[in-house]
Amino acid sequence: MIPARRVLLYILMLLVFGAAIAAVLKLGSRLPAPAVEPLAASERIAPAAGQDSALGRLFLQLLVIIAASRGIGYLFTRLGQPAVVGEMAAGILLGPSLLGLLAPKAFGFVFPQDSLGTLKLLSQVGVCFFMFTVGMDVNPGSIRGKARAAVAVSHASILVPYLLGVILAYILFTDLAAAGSAFLPFALFMGISMSITAFPVLARILQERRMSKTPLGSTALTCAAVDDVTAWTILAFVVAIAEAASLRGALASFGLALLFVAVMIFGVRRWLPRWTGAERFAREEPSNGALATVACVVVSSALTTEMIGIHALFGAFLAGAIMPEVHDFRRKIALRIESFSSVLLLPLFFAFTGLRTQIGLLGDLESWLLCLLIVVVATLGKLGGTAVAARVTGMGWSEALQLGALMNTRGLMELIALNIGYDLGLLSPRIFAMLVIMALVTTTLTGPLLTLFGMRHVAAADLYQASDA
Repeated sequence: MIPARRVLLYILMLLVFGAAIAAVLKLGSRLPAPAVEPLAASERIAPAAGQDSALGRLFLQLLVIIAASRGIGYLFTRLGQPAVVGEMAAGILLGPSLLGLLAPKAFGFVFPQDSLGTLKLLSQVGVCFFMFTVGMDVNPGSIRGKARAAVAVSHASILVPYLLGVILAYILFTDLAAAGSAFLPFALFMGISMSITAFPVLARILQERRMSKTPLGSTALTCAAVDDVTAWTILAFVVAIAEAASLRGALASFGLALLFVAVMIFGVRRWLPRWTGAERFAREEPSNGALATVACVVVSSALTTEMIGIHALFGAFLAGAIMPEVHDFRRKIALRIESFSSVLLLPLFFAFTGLRTQIGLLGDLESWLLCLLIVVVATLGKLGGTAVAARVTGMGWSEALQLGALMNTRGLMELIALNIGYDLGLLSPRIFAMLVIMALVTTTLTGPLLTLFGMRHVAAADLYQASDA
């Protein structure tokens, strides 16, 4: 049973941070509108003369993107980083920040402006199927079993950076928000960008360090799962606000989304084994019919949430979360879909993000100082908020700091959220570049910080044993 003191602390935390966020949002509504930002250079590139067919150009892009992603991803693994960090970096290197700067003619030939529409659509399809596999990784049973120990830590790891993100939005809105954007959705989105944890990258780091079965690893996975569900629910509401013409329209969209979630959980999840055929779940290799049924569920779910007005990604994530767990069906499906999306389609998303990232826009000391401020606020909010909450719940400082370092991993999930904000017209090219850098830096720091805090734990244990002797 949870002690009454912890329950009161949890309720107090929700009230204090909720009131603080609301106060900043009210103050921010009085800020002047942001100035008009120039279009990113990647959006001004003229099509290359004498183009080949669209199909030939797409194959050339696929060849360049996949080769660069695999090569740089392998290099990063040799440096002790997850391959996905290298793939994220490869996308930026292929964009105007490096390739467009060093070889503008080659960049214009491989990535002409009129080819980016196809690249964007394919990348969005890849991200949707990736979110489907992320949804399958969320195990409701394990979350329920450990929720008492993890929910306060997880929500603190959202509330603290969220409040700092809203305060940061109040400081940056006039100068860095996209032209025509309103403070409310911009501030809510900045809070989300500070709060997200990359569950798949975190799981990969724990697996590589053989920490998945440890108490710390188990707690981190549970916290990250709760964090993911909470953060993406908040993001769905933010998208509804940004897309709707009024708050009433946003509430209507969110209400429809909740109704759809109920249908998926209590209807589709229960009836899917009957539609597919229970015997198909027990097979070692899923049949083509089972795969087709799953694909239809993913696509129809993504289409529904897109029509509701909260983005197709949420539907794909929900479709993964309601997949049956019988006969290890989730793992069998994930092996087939994840391999295809991670090798072919996700590198397209990284490349498309890189084409949008204009690091050259950070051309003065002030811009780099603002970028550093964003990185520091994101790290202090996520790592610090998680560590303090974990310490309050009884975890030692060393393990609490390691948990904070893990929860500070943003990775691909952050890039997905940033592209949503960019497409919604909330982020200017300049702050988009800053937030992409923040995602790369915080993810890259996870491994070194884990090692640092783990070494302190070992040193403290050795010191204790020596003094005891």
